[in-house]
Amino acid sequence: MEIKDLESLWSEMDQELKNQKKLTNSLIMEMTQQKYANKFQKISVYETIGGIICLLSGVLILFNFSALETWYLQLCGILSALILFVLPVITLRSLYRVQGIKITEHTVSETILKYVRAKNRLLLLQRLGIYLSFVLMLTILPVASKMGSGKDLFLETSAWYIYVPVMAVFLFFFARWGYGCYKNITQSAEELLRGME
Repeated sequence: MEIKDLESLWSEMDQELKNQKKLTNSLIMEMTQQKYANKFQKISVYETIGGIICLLSGVLILFNFSALETWYLQLCGILSALILFVLPVITLRSLYRVQGIKITEHTVSETILKYVRAKNRLLLLQRLGIYLSFVLMLTILPVASKMGSGKDLFLETSAWYIYVPVMAVFLFFFARWGYGCYKNITQSAEELLRGME
């Protein structure tokens, strides 16, 4: 073989190696994107089911709004319906925004920056949701009682002494568990992205 043939062969092999490397990097990025999206898949299903339940509950309150005869029951009904409509929508939007980050469209540092912003917004909305859940707990009890049994709980105070402490304790532990799940999932996704650096 002559030197020109060797140079040509070497050039072809070099080009094949570069193509192989590009293909490997592309496959790694696609696998990482899939792993990233899967991190949020389970929680997306739960949030979607919860969002549908909230929206249906809000619609139920609106259809039975005429049963709320006094101004304070109407106020509780409006607040409950508002929370039931708004909170799932903004939470799901924020969750889908985090889940939909495309790793392959940006550099790793830009992707991490976008992710951190979206993650912080998602966790902020989760904390807001916890506080609004306590407000909802207080506003939906009189609404549900009036629509279900026709009783005005503001006139019958005995139910408040039982319901509020029991539900507050349950809600506290449930919210703490749910927020912990969100933190674990977002931390795991962030570690996955930082592993690409």
